[in-house]
Amino acid sequence: MFGILEGTGYEVLDAEFEECIIGHARVERLWTGMRWSEGTAWFPAGRYLIWSDIPNNRLMRWDETDGSVSVFREPSNNANGNTRDAQGRLVSCEHLTRRVTRTEHDGMITVLADSYNGSALNSPNDVVVKSDGSIWFTDPSYGIMMDYEGERAKPEIDGCHVYRIDAKTKNVTAVAVDFNKPNGLAFSNNEDYLFVSDTGITHDPDGPKHIRKIVVNPDGQTLGKSQIFSECSVGVFDGFRLDTSGRVWCSAADGVHCLNSSGKLIGKILIPEMTGNLCFGGPKLNRLFVAGTSSLYSVYLNVNGV
Repeated sequence: MFGILEGTGYEVLDAEFEECIIGHARVERLWTGMRWSEGTAWFPAGRYLIWSDIPNNRLMRWDETDGSVSVFREPSNNANGNTRDAQGRLVSCEHLTRRVTRTEHDGMITVLADSYNGSALNSPNDVVVKSDGSIWFTDPSYGIMMDYEGERAKPEIDGCHVYRIDAKTKNVTAVAVDFNKPNGLAFSNNEDYLFVSDTGITHDPDGPKHIRKIVVNPDGQTLGKSQIFSECSVGVFDGFRLDTSGRVWCSAADGVHCLNSSGKLIGKILIPEMTGNLCFGGPKLNRLFVAGTSSLYSVYLNVNGV
């Protein structure tokens, strides 16, 4: 059956999507009270989720063991994107300080990047860690365009780019310089490709609202040929994650869009507010956590995240 499945929060556009969902599994609202939530990151060892409430200048923590929510860090320097490295440490993008940081096991904060060629970054937005330990992040100008999610400032870098932090040398290199507003990013399962969303339409009516699929060169450090993977049909693709079958689960204005490995929209998880980011979590990585504008949601799926 195609179309909206009554009372479920799913919209099936292709038969493949029916295999991804559990018909009786409902979207749950886990907590509400944010102004603009973002940057979900799952920590399996502690069974908790970290996410950002950017305008409220805090990082939040949801505990799977009892469902409680607490403030993980305040102030957070208007942190946006978060991820976990191979050692289980939190890596965050901070708008206010215009830097990428790592929270060590003892709670100390290490600055990983705050400049490029001697100039301050714009406002790091989202971040992912590659299997070689390198850290890749996007740097649009959203955090310096207004005071709501950071602090208004003049850009020191000509353009908004995608960067790589080398795991050994800590050198920061620009790996893609042809984006308008690079935003969410994720590697394909075999790391042969890097997916990056461009949300330039937010401040340019003719700007992009798509995800690009970019070849990762054999050296694993540079990028090659790029192509448009999928255009967003409602709002923009912000943050996204892949499942083990190569499908891309993307935040959008009406919820979560599921794209198959060819970039075709096959279905949606309808959420009653704009979504900013998402990630897979739970012991089996089959629970999708979704950062809505003001609320945190989750739903169990018949897929597993990477």
